[in-house]
Amino acid sequence: MKGADAEDLALKHLLDEGHELLARNFRVPGGELDLVTRQKGVVVFTEVKHRHATSHGAAAEMLTARKLALLRRTAAFFLHKTFGRDDVPCRFDFVAIQGDVSRGTLLHLENVE
Repeated sequence: MKGADAEDLALKHLLDEGHELLARNFRVPGGELDLVTRQKGVVVFTEVKHRHATSHGAAAEMLTARKLALLRRTAAFFLHKTFGRDDVPCRFDFVAIQGDVSRGTLLHLENVE
């Protein structure tokens, strides 16, 4: 399965939850945002991880403090570029997909720190 398939599933889930897509795969040197959405006036930066098997770790274990720091830096750049400021209400979510994308388990964690 490709990462795009997992992101498609995560995006569908977010849209079903009332999110509006702002950007997908926003890249800057040293960082990438998988999905950027808006829900009830809050910009949501969602990291998506997929693992077919657990031999290299479960998908939910892939969000580290280092990764969160990179996401925060990239998110600040996105906010400044998109809105002209970086004090826009926002949060960081994490979607982990374990197993086959079409039949696996999707875990959505909101407001991860």
